[in-house]
Amino acid sequence: MAAAGEKARVVVVGGGPAGSLFAKTMQGHADVVLVDPKEYLEIPWAELRNMVEPSFAERSLIYHKDYLNDATIVTSSAVNITEDTVLTADGQSLPYDYLVIATGHALTSPASRAERLKEFQRDNGKIESSESMLIIGGGPTGVELAAEIAVDYPGKKVTLIHRGPRLLEFIGEKASKKCLDWLTSKKVDVLLQQSVDLGSLSDTEKVYKTSGGETVTADCHFVCIGKPLSSSWLHDTILKESLDSKGRIMVENDLRVKGYNNIFAIGDITDIPEIKHGYNAHKHALLVAKNLKLLIKGLPNSKLATYSIGYLLALVSLGRKEGLTQIPLLTLSGCLPGKIKSGDLFIGKTRKEMGLNGWLQSVEV
Repeated sequence: MAAAGEKARVVVVGGGPAGSLFAKTMQGHADVVLVDPKEYLEIPWAELRNMVEPSFAERSLIYHKDYLNDATIVTSSAVNITEDTVLTADGQSLPYDYLVIATGHALTSPASRAERLKEFQRDNGKIESSESMLIIGGGPTGVELAAEIAVDYPGKKVTLIHRGPRLLEFIGEKASKKCLDWLTSKKVDVLLQQSVDLGSLSDTEKVYKTSGGETVTADCHFVCIGKPLSSSWLHDTILKESLDSKGRIMVENDLRVKGYNNIFAIGDITDIPEIKHGYNAHKHALLVAKNLKLLIKGLPNSKLATYSIGYLLALVSLGRKEGLTQIPLLTLSGCLPGKIKSGDLFIGKTRKEMGLNGWLQSVEV
């Protein structure tokens, strides 16, 4: 533990929505180290808008250094954890008094913000140069991408294929039907209970054979299936017994990892049975920051705040002005849900939570 008079050493592994907000909230209260393979926070719910409007990414890709002015940033991946140290891919050993795991889902984004911006520009070029597109996956990512393209490029042919019996299977059937009706009204072809062989995909392929025997012709494709959790690296660490059968970290109600007093987990990596979205990840981050401040002051575990699962809330953007929302006993689609999310996608709000101007992004020099 930290010596008397020294700040507690807190290492955060993962710089997504949960880890970044936690690190920002804890800086100044502890000696904070953020470990992330990227030099920036990507606000993930803006990804699909970035593809049709690459300049939007200037606000949704935020350098870690822009919101962390009293913390250490390690641009590397964690590869091991011991009882008091985090080891990184670039050979660093980072001692900790408290550890927070916030690695979320496994991503393949480049380390450089500039390179990530170029990826969105390339995706946009692909959309611009194509008259027809195939989107594989009917979860929120596939649905929102189809909606963004249908709204911004109404003359282009969009086909959405999904192996499940309905779109957005994480929400109710009524909401799924409203989503299907909206996409159909925008002339998106939706093929349900079918799939394509991902192993056979190539950038030059124009004809796609579905598992149902249908043929889809498209100039390009986008794969929008769920990404695996970023927890495989934990299998050879002290937390290997803390993973459930799906690779999620098992946590107590105060979000400490089960069996550990000084290790927490937040965000999508946890086994909390709730919809995995940014709103809940932020709730995790703020609760653990509150609890760590109490522990650093020497308060007993009995004083720690506990996490309560909120009511089911789903909010899906359908282009720039419309959306779909489901709350208990009510499902709405159209402009009203769109006003809540679809215009700015909460980017201004998120930037302000990180202590930044809602609109401006610093320029790299």
